[in-house]
Amino acid sequence: MVPPLRTLAALLAVALTAGCAAYAPPQPWEKQYLALPAMQFDADRLDVKNVQHVYYSKEGAAGGYGVGGGGCGCN
Repeated sequence: MVPPLRTLAALLAVALTAGCAAYAPPQPWEKQYLALPAMQFDADRLDVKNVQHVYYSKEGAAGGYGVGGGGCGCN
């Protein structure tokens, strides 16, 4: 007779192994869904503007997004 804890551990190991299985890349006919606006990192322009405003306010600097420089104005 197998102890229940050993059975549970074996089932957990099988479930974790199955969860790590490799997924196939998207097929060419599925790639149309990746180009949808909802799939973009900055799909909501108003949200992006708000996040940038908060970032500039915290840093004390203004300028292009992703430009180097500090909040001291010594760009």
